[in-house]
Amino acid sequence: MAGSVLTLSESNWNQEVVNSDKPVLVDFWAPWCGPCRIIAPIIEELAEEFEGKLKVGKLNTDENPNIAMQYGIRAIPTVILFKGGEVVDTRIGVQPKEALKQMVMAHI
Repeated sequence: MAGSVLTLSESNWNQEVVNSDKPVLVDFWAPWCGPCRIIAPIIEELAEEFEGKLKVGKLNTDENPNIAMQYGIRAIPTVILFKGGEVVDTRIGVQPKEALKQMVMAHI
């Protein structure tokens, strides 16, 4: 994983996402999920492209089921954009980079 993509967990969720002063793009994924592996390089590219303007993180739903349940994650990959600790946009399934980029640009 690129250095600019955070590994999120229940222990750092509030600090990195809820209390972030920047918008946060979170990729909800699991190691066994094929489509999650397809979207992973796109998430890393977005982290590099928007460095300084956006936080980007990945949350393993198998290791952090409480957060996944809290946000109603029923399918993965799910990408959620948070701003001010609130959900402002959601995409489910593999998305083209351009669609995720537009989602981010609408909120930064």
